[in-house]
Amino acid sequence: MKKLKKRLFDIVQVAGDNDVASRVFDICIICLIFLNVVLVIAETFSLPKALRECIGYIELASVAIFTIEYVLRFWTSDLLYPEKRRIVSRLKYFFSFIAIIDLLAILPFYIPYIIDIDLRVLRILRTVRLFRIFKITRYTTALNVIGDVFKRKKNQLISSIFVVFLLMIIASVLMYNIEHDAQPDAFSNALSALWWSVATLTTVGYGDIYPITAMGKVLSAIIALLGIGLVAVPTGIISSGFMETIHRDHAKEDGEEEISYCPHCGKKLK
Repeated sequence: MKKLKKRLFDIVQVAGDNDVASRVFDICIICLIFLNVVLVIAETFSLPKALRECIGYIELASVAIFTIEYVLRFWTSDLLYPEKRRIVSRLKYFFSFIAIIDLLAILPFYIPYIIDIDLRVLRILRTVRLFRIFKITRYTTALNVIGDVFKRKKNQLISSIFVVFLLMIIASVLMYNIEHDAQPDAFSNALSALWWSVATLTTVGYGDIYPITAMGKVLSAIIALLGIGLVAVPTGIISSGFMETIHRDHAKEDGEEEISYCPHCGKKLK
């Protein structure tokens, strides 16, 4: 049984260079994920009844395969964390990001059989199947790199986003007080003005709500100019995080020592 469990663990994990069975399993799962995403999109079109029935059978087979995969991964999760006790390792796996994605990929199918649910809610739940595409993260490092960048730059990102949010609140309250008397329908409350400040600060400018008073136009111009710089700050922080990650990865490949950067000024540390 231990040998079987170890072999199943090797198969469901990302394939090694010489493990043909595991590589075939990975390719099949990836193809099935993309097929399911295509089917979710296809269901938004008017399709013949026969084709919809065929999609239903494919969905049934997909849920069965994903359920078996999830059970196997959960069963062998103690081998993923061998230094921990069995119950602890399984709980750690159960609450991990990728395990939650695996669960969301199959859960909408089983919920109607467990509880009586409104058909409108069911349609919304079925869209959760799109989470299956995130299962691809197990086979690629792209989203893992993004997550690493956000994790390392979280303090700077939170600070910059907080400043932008603070400016939006101030701008919305000021604009409400300036424009409410002139446009009581458009600027009926601070939330209406907040929608204007979001559209202006992000330089989207939908034009569905805009100031007509001289003071309001001046404030709008100032907010628009501030938005050009402030909204670009988080983008710059993320870009620098990607560059640091690229340099770090190159240093590891070349066998060099990892380069550290100051979290405040971004300069290289010795």
